[in-house]
Amino acid sequence: MNREPDNLSSYLEFTSEMTCHVNPQSLRGGGRNLQSDSLKWWLVGWLGKGLVELICRTMRIRVVDFDKARAEIESRRFIFAFWHSRILVLSHLYKDLGAAILVSKSKDGEIIARILRRQGHETIRGSTSRRGVRALARLIKTLKEEIRPGVVVPDGPRGPRFKVQPGVITLAQKTGCPIVPISYSADRIKVFASWDRFVLPYPFNEGCVIYGTPISVPCKLDAETKEVYRARLEEELIRITKKVDHYYGHRID
Repeated sequence: MNREPDNLSSYLEFTSEMTCHVNPQSLRGGGRNLQSDSLKWWLVGWLGKGLVELICRTMRIRVVDFDKARAEIESRRFIFAFWHSRILVLSHLYKDLGAAILVSKSKDGEIIARILRRQGHETIRGSTSRRGVRALARLIKTLKEEIRPGVVVPDGPRGPRFKVQPGVITLAQKTGCPIVPISYSADRIKVFASWDRFVLPYPFNEGCVIYGTPISVPCKLDAETKEVYRARLEEELIRITKKVDHYYGHRID
C-alpha cells in the first residue's frame, strides 16, 4: 500500500524504497533483505545529496551579519547551532568545512547522516540528552583533539521545537569553543507538517542566511548559570529565525 510522505525524510525513504525494489526470486532469505536495505540507504544518501545540491546551487543566497561571527568561523574552532528545521541549506553551505555533527540514532537521523557524510561531514550518532552521553563525549574529544567545527541541532531529535536542550552548553563548556547561532529562510518554501515544521526551499529561489551573536561559555558553571546560557542561546536562535522568516513574510511557530 502506498503512503504519502509527510516530511522530507519520509519522502527520501519512500523514493528509495520505490527505486530499489528487488525481485524476490533473484535473492534468498536474509541476503535479499541485507542487500535491499544496503541499496536503499545508499540511494537515500545519493538522492538526498542530489536534491540538496539542486536546491542550493539554483538559489541566490544573501548573507546577513556574517561579521558578527567572522573571527570564530575563520578560526575553525566553534560550534554551529541551528534548529532542526533549518539543516538543509546550512549543511550544504559549509560542506567544505568537514564539520563533526551530532546526529540522532533514529531513522530520520540515519537519513540525515547519510546525506551529511556524502557532503564530507563526520557524523557522531547520538543526541545531547542523557541517553546520548557517549555521543556527546565523543564530540567533545573530537573538538579538543582536532581543529574543526562542531555542529549541534539543539532542539533535535524530537523536540520540543525551538527549545534548546542543555547538551550544546555542556559541549561549549568542555571544549572552550564558542557557539555560533545561525539560521536561514527563503522566499518560496514548503513547510512540512512534521514536529519541527521542516523548511524546504524551492529551487530557483532567493534565500537568506543570518548569523547571531556568538556565545562563549565559561569552563566553570553552576546549574543556575548554565540555564542562563541555555536561555540566551535559545532567545538568539528564535530572534534570528523570526527575523529572517519575517523578511520573506513567513510566520512559522
